Formats: sequence, C-alpha cells, structure tokens
Amino acid sequence: MSSFLSFLKPQNMSLFTDYYELTMCASYFDNKNFEPATFDLFIRRLPENRSYFLFAGLDEALQYLQSIKFTEEHLAYLKKQGFRPDFLDYLGGFKFTGEAWTVPEGTVAFPNEPLIRVTAPIIEAQLVETFLLNTINLQTMIATKASRVVQAAKGKSVIEFGLRREPGIDAGMKVARSSYIAGCQGTSNVLAGMAYGIPVFGTLAHSFIMSYPKEIDAFRAFAKTFPNKSTLLIDTYDDIAGAEKAVIVAKELEAKGFRLGGVRLDSGDLAQTSKKVRKILDDRGLSYVKIFASGDLDEFKITQLLNEGARIDAFGVGTKMGTSADRPYLDVIYKLCETMTANGSFSPIMKLSKDKITLPGRKQVYRFKSKDGGFSRDVIALADEHMEGEALLVKVMENGKLSRELPSLEQIRVVASENLAKLPAEYKQLMNAPTYPVELSQKLQTLIETTKFQLTKNEINRRVI
Repeated sequence: MSSFLSFLKPQNMSLFTDYYELTMCASYFDNKNFEPATFDLFIRRLPENRSYFLFAGLDEALQYLQSIKFTEEHLAYLKKQGFRPDFLDYLGGFKFTGEAWTVPEGTVAFPNEPLIRVTAPIIEAQLVETFLLNTINLQTMIATKASRVVQAAKGKSVIEFGLRREPGIDAGMKVARSSYIAGCQGTSNVLAGMAYGIPVFGTLAHSFIMSYPKEIDAFRAFAKTFPNKSTLLIDTYDDIAGAEKAVIVAKELEAKGFRLGGVRLDSGDLAQTSKKVRKILDDRGLSYVKIFASGDLDEFKITQLLNEGARIDAFGVGTKMGTSADRPYLDVIYKLCETMTANGSFSPIMKLSKDKITLPGRKQVYRFKSKDGGFSRDVIALADEHMEGEALLVKVMENGKLSRELPSLEQIRVVASENLAKLPAEYKQLMNAPTYPVELSQKLQTLIETTKFQLTKNEINRRVI
C-alpha cells in the first residue's frame, strides 16, 4: 500500500473529496445534466467570541481549480468502487472550465457574505466542493485566531510555534502560512519557511539543557555554535538562577564581540518572573537582551500577561493558536444559488431548511467606509446591482484559467494588515464585541421573497400531483 505522503501531490487532489460528490456527479452525467450552475462558498455564522473572519486559503483553492485531473490510477480505483465505464471516460478528460469570483485573500469578512462564487457546468462545480470547503475552513479559521493573538500582543512579536501539535503535515504547512498572513512574524516550521519564504525562529529545548552536567555548560555550548543569535531557555531548573547564568554567558559573548539575543521563559508565573529577569538583565547592562515567552499561550493569556505588566518582548504561541483550540472549526458552506433553465436563462434557487436558509442568485458584497476610512457596514446585493461602496468580489478565473495574477504572500499579508487596521476597534474585542452590520439590498430581499414563494408553490403543486 502506498504511504500517505505519496498522495500529498497536486495531481492526486482530485480524489480529495467526499464520496457523495462523485456519486452525484455520476448521476448528473447519467442524466445528461451538464448545464451551468452557480455555487456560493460562505460562512454561515460566527463562532462564540469571534466578531469577524480573516479570509485565507484562496491561493491553494485556485491552484486546485486549475490543476484538478484524474489519473489512470485514480480511474482504476474508482472502477473498483463500481462507477460505470462511460463516466470514468468522462473523468479521464475532466478539467475545470468555469469561472470564479472571490474576495481577495486577507480580507476581513462576515457571516453569509460570499467569499468564493463558482459558475461552471454543474458536474464541475459540484465536484470541487469538498476541497474548497476543507482548505478555506482550516486556513480562515487559523488566520482569524492568529489575528486575535497578534492583536492581543499589542505590537510585540508573535511566532507560530504549534507544529508538533497541529493535526498533520498538511495542517502544519497551512497553519504557518495562515498565521503569517494574520501578522505573526514567523514560524518554527522549517519546511514552511522554505516553501513560503516565511522567517523561521527557534531556541533550544529542555532536553538540550538536561543533556549537560551543568546548565551553564549547555548555555556555553549553544552560544558557541550560535554566537550571533542565541536565545537561552532559562527555566529548566530555576528561572532566576538560569537568568544569572545567562548573564555570565552574555558577558562572555560581549568579550568576543557578540551579543546574546534573548532568554526564554516557558513555565511558571510568566508576568512576575519576566519582571525579575528584566531587572537582572538591566542591572548588568544587558538591556538589549530580549525576553521571549512561551507555554500554553493564546490571546486571552497574552492579554492577561500584559495587563499584569509582564516584561516580555515576544511570544511563541503554539497549540492553542495552531489548532484554534477554543473554536476548532467554522460553519463554512458551499451552496447552490442558481441553475440554468430549459430556455437557457439562469434561475435563482435557495435552500429553505429551518435555520439553514440560503440566499438566491448571483451576489456581490459592497463595503462602505466612514469618513476616517474605517469599515462601517457591508451590503450583500445582487451581482447586477451597482452601489457606491467597494465591490469585494472580483473575477479571478475564466474558462478554467486564472484571469489575473495571484498576489504574493507578502502582498496578501499587507492586505490583511490594512483590513484589520480599518476594522474599528470595538469589533476586535476578544469578548462581547458588537455585531458588524451586514445588510441585504432591497432587490435581494425581494428576490428572496419571490423565490421562496415560487419554491413553496411548486412544492405544493408537486404534492397535489
């Protein structure tokens, strides 16, 4: 049997889907349903203690749409699952030929706003659902969480440290990228550093300290190897005693023309210990040595530390950010909003399920700003409406190919920073933030009522028949 790693290649992603996507597509094919349809990808509701989303994962989603195809190996496997030869022949020549409209990656977004709008033959649009939901869910969830952590740090550096507890290789890469988009300064993930050009950071583990007979011997050994960029972990045995030994090593480095980069605290009362360590360092003329803190941190713990006057210069945030531990998923949705009728025109469609009603028709999101440039409200409108606000959805794919150049990771990071800066402070509160106003245009409201009436009428007629 092939290893999991052998499947982590772009050409294998066509089978990264739920089985029912393929069964629906097989039935569409069998019934000769190749007409275009439009689907919206959006997030239905905000999790508790979230007041916005930071949209991430678009780059990977678009690369997937461009590259999806079925290999002979895929088709052989699907044949074993009972799919008919004619459908497998169709899949052998499959490629995405539709168009996609999206909000830019790094955009602040809110519930029910279309983030991606796909229009394509219904088999194509249906088949890509699972991948789009999976990649947007994880990356938007992490980017949103990381933005809250960065906000809580109030300008102090945040490094993403969660690789060893993130759920798998794929997630580890996406977490590093999404956290960087959200404002983290870098990651401990070396592969992500190479793949994405993200700065990488790391110190040393307690095991390194414990492998030496004396703590100071470990400090000296590490500083010898990295005289220009050592950060010493000082709490293996006793944090204050560790700080005193770090001072000795720092002075030894100074004598050789180098500087100790920092010391790291990973346990205990970080606020009080950081104050004591800062005094020890400053009293010895080592004000340039930074204090780095880690250990079960998140936005709430960082806020508490800073409120207590902690003398911490940078934070390493791992598990709770890398898994979005308090809110580990988003209610991300991909729903049909229009189909083509027999006469060749598009007809709006909507879901009427209780608490899961969707919005019909092709839509656009307009963002309005206050006089100072901050975001004031959004309006979800029909795609053919024109409003004075900024239209967020832009065409990025046509005929299955990119219609505009994708931004670099650094450009996406700038978009995210600018968006978060324009979001008023009250919406960035960690708890009890007010609800950002998202309205429906009058035309969309009218379409909702007429579509609902027509669907209900049709259902009554079907029951009579």
